[in-house]
Amino acid sequence: MTILLERAGYRLAEDVSDADVLIVNTCGFIEPARQESLDVLHELAEQRSAGQRLIAAGCYAQRSPEELYQAVPGLDGVIGTRRWREISDLVAQFFPPPSGPREMMGGRMYVPRVARQGASAYIKLADGCRRACAFCAIPLIKGTAVSRPPEDILADARQLAAQGVLELVLIAQDTSDYGHDLGKKDGLAVLLEELVAAVPQVPWIRLMYTYPARITDQLIETMARHPQILPYLDLPLQHAHPAVLRRMRRPANVEAVIQVIERLRQAMPEIAIRTTFLVGFPGETEKEFQTLLQFVETMAFDRVGVFTYSHEAGTPAAVMGMEDDVPLDVKEDRRKRLMAIQQSISLEKNRALVGRKMDVLIEGYAEGISVGRSYRDAPEIDGLVLVEAQQPLGAIVPVRITTALEYDLVGRPAR
Repeated sequence: MTILLERAGYRLAEDVSDADVLIVNTCGFIEPARQESLDVLHELAEQRSAGQRLIAAGCYAQRSPEELYQAVPGLDGVIGTRRWREISDLVAQFFPPPSGPREMMGGRMYVPRVARQGASAYIKLADGCRRACAFCAIPLIKGTAVSRPPEDILADARQLAAQGVLELVLIAQDTSDYGHDLGKKDGLAVLLEELVAAVPQVPWIRLMYTYPARITDQLIETMARHPQILPYLDLPLQHAHPAVLRRMRRPANVEAVIQVIERLRQAMPEIAIRTTFLVGFPGETEKEFQTLLQFVETMAFDRVGVFTYSHEAGTPAAVMGMEDDVPLDVKEDRRKRLMAIQQSISLEKNRALVGRKMDVLIEGYAEGISVGRSYRDAPEIDGLVLVEAQQPLGAIVPVRITTALEYDLVGRPAR
């Protein structure tokens, strides 16, 4: 949307108070996310000045536009994920495209193609998903997977590289499914080869949101062969008990998943694997949960996120009449127990890094400490590396690790 609006002559405002149009990127995936979106919309609706327009964009706007209009008095427009290309026409209804630059955007923005944050940038490979996971509303909201043409992705990458971006984070609802609708076999591996060749000056390329059944030998070999592609993989598994996975409509062959992880670790001994789990899915028993606990202890993942199940209207679980039968306090207790195990695993892994030299991308500075990330840390969701003294902002610097915390590391500039 940013690109389309800039092409129409509008530009991003530095502050909400300077904006003519406020666009909020909403999320409609689960109830807490919807409530957070509503809170932001209400806050802006109450604080905006006369003449400012408020637009809700994104997933919630796609899923329940009428609900948003009813919930947020004075909302001027909604634009869902399937209509984002119409954003210029929508804004032009309120403010005709200027002949010169015009302040128009405030605060929270939705960028469907690329989104830059400092020296890192996200590139969307596809939108939508052709999986039918029982707990997930994404296909309902966004439809089936639609891959972007590779030439468009490469053009975005070249543009970002020219701007000095040091990290490209590749995202989609399922990046490992990239190119399936384009008739490509091993489409993600092929795209990575093209990307490495297109932007050799970008040192870090990071993969997010891959599906366990689609981690092919070619993808593993491609990742292992190119130093630019970080030895990091986001591999959401959701659970480890076959019966729960079948109810979730997820790959239930846990042994096959273990073999994929073993192949990844054999090919890239330094690989950091992030995963997520969902606790409290309908019918989850304590015994099934214990299987998940044991799996996490055995596999010793580098990064783990744990979420409690939210029963969402329109998802296969709701349509099939599954009862949300795990009490909320039990869900939360299971989340805490699983995270307690992961916390000790994370600390042990961090302690093994003390004394090592690691490249760290510096992203901030406060009170005599620089804050950055290593290859093991995806932006905003993983740990940090705290570095002594002020380091060059937006640069990758060598750091000697001196201290291990539960999720973060502390170090000093390496000589």
